[in-house]
Amino acid sequence: MTLILFAILAFIALVGGLGVVLSRNPVYSALSLLMNFASIAIIYFLLNAQFLGVVQVAVYAGAIVVLFLFVVMLIGGNIGSLRHSSRPLARVVAVVLVATFLLTVIWIVIQTLPLSTTSAGPPEAGSVQAVGAALYTDYLVPFELASLLLLVGMLGGVVLARRYKPLTEDETS
Repeated sequence: MTLILFAILAFIALVGGLGVVLSRNPVYSALSLLMNFASIAIIYFLLNAQFLGVVQVAVYAGAIVVLFLFVVMLIGGNIGSLRHSSRPLARVVAVVLVATFLLTVIWIVIQTLPLSTTSAGPPEAGSVQAVGAALYTDYLVPFELASLLLLVGMLGGVVLARRYKPLTEDETS
């Protein structure tokens, strides 16, 4: 049953990915992206990786798609003039490059497939408790350095976005 559900979700993820790339309307493209992210989150839940599933929903399906839609609405969503290329050979070159890439990926996957099926690990390996325990024991220093880096980036963004007003004569003396 799990294999059938995985196949259905993988198909939905592929359809969503194709919808992102092939859709001419940026809003439909964002909705296809949301469908892709949601199906991948459910796949994470099937693999007992609850933390990754929740992060997938919160960060990608929530924040990234909303940001994408905000930018599309901000710029007006008119990208029709960008879609038409004045180079007739560009589409042929793109199809050849994509086909080469896909064939290379398929060849690598076939070469690296395991001969026997083995377990991916204990069911609790991707749980929230296991990820939290690993973050706060084995990876505490990199975790804190990443939080410090994010804090510095946030402060830098605030400083860059702040509007400066020129000093008056009373303030300079």
